[in-house]
Amino acid sequence: MKKLMKGNEAMAEAAVMAGCRYYFGYPITPQSEVPEYLSWRMAEVGGVYKQAESELAAANMLFGAGAAGGRAMTSSSGLGIALMQEAISHTCACEIPAVYLNVSRGGPALGCIQPGQADYYQMTRGGGPGDYSMIVYAPSNVQEACDLLQLAFDKAEQYRNPVAVYADGCIGQIMESVEIHERERDPKLPPKSWAATGWDDPSRRPTGFTSVFMDPAKCERHNDHLQEKYRIIRENEARLDTIDTDDADVVLVAYGTTARICMSAKRIAAESGIRVGIARPITIWPFPARQLYRACQNAKAVLCVEMAAGQLYDDVRLALNGSRDAGLYYRLGGMMPRARDICQEITKLLEEA
Repeated sequence: MKKLMKGNEAMAEAAVMAGCRYYFGYPITPQSEVPEYLSWRMAEVGGVYKQAESELAAANMLFGAGAAGGRAMTSSSGLGIALMQEAISHTCACEIPAVYLNVSRGGPALGCIQPGQADYYQMTRGGGPGDYSMIVYAPSNVQEACDLLQLAFDKAEQYRNPVAVYADGCIGQIMESVEIHERERDPKLPPKSWAATGWDDPSRRPTGFTSVFMDPAKCERHNDHLQEKYRIIRENEARLDTIDTDDADVVLVAYGTTARICMSAKRIAAESGIRVGIARPITIWPFPARQLYRACQNAKAVLCVEMAAGQLYDDVRLALNGSRDAGLYYRLGGMMPRARDICQEITKLLEEA
């Protein structure tokens, strides 16, 4: 049965229904309803809720719960995710499943509490040490955010790697009708024989986790192993949603709330006889480069729309690989693009084309 819920609370409930029983976090706008909701909901299901003394502490508690085999998550906004970066790198290096939720706001630094998408580099490139990657989902509505958050727990265990959901502040704060079902752990997933669960079973080999390799040859072998895993993820997990791109005059590339605004721009442009297609990355890592390249091949022009100063635009240009010129329209600091302004940019692009 569908229920009207605020985005943050719906995502928190989706995590519980996916079997998450450990949450560690710290309040920061615009995601504070997530820990607020889980502070009482975890008690109802026999789970653990801990408001840590900082985001750095929360990320390391998440490491511990994941290492013991529990389904665990944290949530924050870009400021808090910045403090978690080193722990995220350790979690990737030690191959520990974990889920991170970033409900992003305008920046840089403290910025504002309005929605933003300027954490794109932070989520896709990371700020921790070394070569590491994690799947990053970018939902465009509350229902999709719930579905992807539940999927994130399975994917984290499938690949033994952290997975992130990157939802801008608008998705966290709006209220929409959602249907959240209990999601059983995928039966195809292997048992967690790697988990550190103590010495209750004398037949098990001791388990430990480390990201320290004093022998550079061993460190390189470990890195090669991780890179092979990331190659498999890039091959199998990239997702792109397309709408009317086959015969479009212009393809708009956007994600999250911005993609919803592009749908309004598409309807307005149609009144002037302009065919607009939309290509929406659902994963921003791995970026769906091959799918996007194919989706834009018949268009006269491509326009990237985002709430950041061209961060998504960089990946779009790399994906097009010179086959198409791409324009850029953005708003910053918590300001959101308007559909009619996007239409003006579409008209300019077509005139230039």
